[in-house]
Amino acid sequence: MGVSEELGAAGIAVRDDYLGPGQVQALLECLHERHTRGEFEDARVGAPGKLQRDAVVRGDRTCWLGEPLLAAEQGLLLDFERLRLQLNRDLFLGLFDLEAHYAWYAPGAGYARHVDQPRGRSERRVSLILYLNENWDESAGGELQLFDASGGCRYVEPMAGRLVCFLTDGREHAVLPARRDRFSVTGWFRARAG
Repeated sequence: MGVSEELGAAGIAVRDDYLGPGQVQALLECLHERHTRGEFEDARVGAPGKLQRDAVVRGDRTCWLGEPLLAAEQGLLLDFERLRLQLNRDLFLGLFDLEAHYAWYAPGAGYARHVDQPRGRSERRVSLILYLNENWDESAGGELQLFDASGGCRYVEPMAGRLVCFLTDGREHAVLPARRDRFSVTGWFRARAG
């Protein structure tokens, strides 16, 4: 089953080996280059205009993917563009663009249960997480916890090259603390503001 079919049927799609090891390594090099240049910032939570750091709620550091893009980042955004077009073609979601950032969780950092749709906004339609964690094993923790309306949940390990997509609206999820650095590209396909 493809990403569109899985997303349409269950609201969640998990695709292993979305990127190969060489592509993952190239993106890790981009992430570290941006970190060396000082482009990462502590993630903040709260309403627009009232954002603040609260490491108990959200402990990651982020770097938005913006110009100038590095070569591996350009390749990834082309892959994501093909996925956006496929989702529009198959699921008629009206996805218009993508916003994305690197997320770096140091050991012990997590992100409490939350939704990706800022209050009063509806542009984010599909959440994406692409993991860049080489040689990850279960003992490292850091799972994505996805909650469903019936009170159940699903755990997804952050394995290198794995892509997770889910319909954003109302989907509660959390990042469990990891015992080693945990890297990803996180983003949202958005519709036009209504």
